[in-house]
Amino acid sequence: MSRPASTRKPRASSQARIAVILSAARELLAEQGMANLSIYTVAERAGIPPSSVYHFFASVPALLEGLTADVHAAFRGSLLEPVEHAALRTWHDLSRLVEQRMLAIYAKDAAARQLILAQHGLAEVTQADHQHDLELGRLMRALFERHFPLPQLPMDIDVFTLAMSLGDRVYARSVQLHGEITPRLAEEGMRVFDAYLGLYLPAALPKRPAPLV
Repeated sequence: MSRPASTRKPRASSQARIAVILSAARELLAEQGMANLSIYTVAERAGIPPSSVYHFFASVPALLEGLTADVHAAFRGSLLEPVEHAALRTWHDLSRLVEQRMLAIYAKDAAARQLILAQHGLAEVTQADHQHDLELGRLMRALFERHFPLPQLPMDIDVFTLAMSLGDRVYARSVQLHGEITPRLAEEGMRVFDAYLGLYLPAALPKRPAPLV
């Protein structure tokens, strides 16, 4: 009889080993892209046996899924950072702040650009990215709701997730053409994000007197 999956968190030693593996994979992605990434090259860069990598990640797609989760943790963190309520005049100010924080993550993390914006054709990674995007969309909606009373939004689509995905398409185009998100296309991506949200959020949406707790 198979044992039920454990819900316990990995021990500290395991978490440290996972962090070393993901750090090595991140470095290799930044230097060489996905073409040369393997369990063996990651193990060599991490200075550990390949069996140790296989213990946590059974394949390269599994490793990339883990790295995608790591990248999205940074995006989640950016949405959970404090926002100065008094500095917001309209929801557009919050929209720009959110996108600028995410652009800063893309700018400093080549692995994030490779995994989320590059055309790699890995279905497992794409699916993991979509699942994480849904969570980011929920967090983004909660952030906007904290500072602005939102109107009734569609139930059949996630407006914030879709806005984020549309902006990412522009950033992906920039990475495809230039290998990075250029300032010009960063601005265009933010405009796309803002324009789509503007289909559902009134321009004169009032700010709350104080943010929701």
